[in-house]
Amino acid sequence: MAAFTRFMADVAGLTFTELMEHVAQGFEAFGVLVLIVGLIWSLTVAARIRRAEGNQPAYRAIRRLFGGVLLLGLEILVAADLIRTVAVSPTLESVAILGLIVVIRTFLSFSLEIEIEGVVPWRRALMGSGARGDPTRRPDG
Repeated sequence: MAAFTRFMADVAGLTFTELMEHVAQGFEAFGVLVLIVGLIWSLTVAARIRRAEGNQPAYRAIRRLFGGVLLLGLEILVAADLIRTVAVSPTLESVAILGLIVVIRTFLSFSLEIEIEGVVPWRRALMGSGARGDPTRRPDG
């Protein structure tokens, strides 16, 4: 309980900008943690699939699994950039930099999703079920 009281006293002494900087750093740390844990998890699942089914199914599985992890990690890191830009340093220059970062990360996310799914999102919706299925399933079959 004493540690929590000290923590709250420390937080109470921070300015809003300092607090938001810490929140943004927390988001960044969480995004990196998601990427690290996701990589380990993807490699573990792919190793199990490789032992049971061979190289090709394992390769497809790791592409789908880690691709999804990359998408999630990018979203979390974009949130950190957004918090930092809006709450910490809301200058025209930082907003322009954020815009560029968001455009680049959006392009990366879109490219990763196409790579993972094997089809552009609007074609997937036209092809029937837009839901994602088995992570080892090939996009063409």
